[in-house]
Amino acid sequence: MIRVKQAIVVEGRYDKNTLRQLVDAPIIETNGFGILSDKEKLQYLRRVAEERGLVILTDPDGAGFVIRNYLKGALPKDRVLHAYVPDVAGKERRKRAPGKEGKLGVEGMTREVLLTALKNAGAELDGECAAPAAEAITRQDFYDVGLTGGPNSRARRKAFTHMAQLPEHMSTGALLDAVNLLMDRERFYELCGELNND
Repeated sequence: MIRVKQAIVVEGRYDKNTLRQLVDAPIIETNGFGILSDKEKLQYLRRVAEERGLVILTDPDGAGFVIRNYLKGALPKDRVLHAYVPDVAGKERRKRAPGKEGKLGVEGMTREVLLTALKNAGAELDGECAAPAAEAITRQDFYDVGLTGGPNSRARRKAFTHMAQLPEHMSTGALLDAVNLLMDRERFYELCGELNND
């Protein structure tokens, strides 16, 4: 597993699954063209870019470039890297037929191609980043503060995302990733304390 300092932005869950087997990094999905109308997620990406930096890794087809170009104009240029995979004809194993343009997407690329794309983009790989890893906030922490496993957990998560200025409709796993990206344990517990006081 290769550690990457920056968060990686991909189009969908299959891309995310492929990368999760290769790198230790936060991976954020755009939900395809969903990002074009999701102001909350775009704001979240801006925050992550400022805090940690982003690597945009979209498919090499027309749709991938529409998404990339949209993000290129919407995110801070000095905090975003662009990783490109080559045009390779074919189809992913899970699909019955090739995509519209007949090219493999991120999910169909080999380990070597993906690592080369990240390196060529300038991503900081395998511990080259200077900052020591902070103690991660875990699912157990979420449970301990009532964000999971309780009768009001969903409402508490919604209130928490509002207080933390995060997208409201994040899954629990995505919220956990976001919390670890954007705050330390002290800030997390401070917000949970405020949640209890409301």
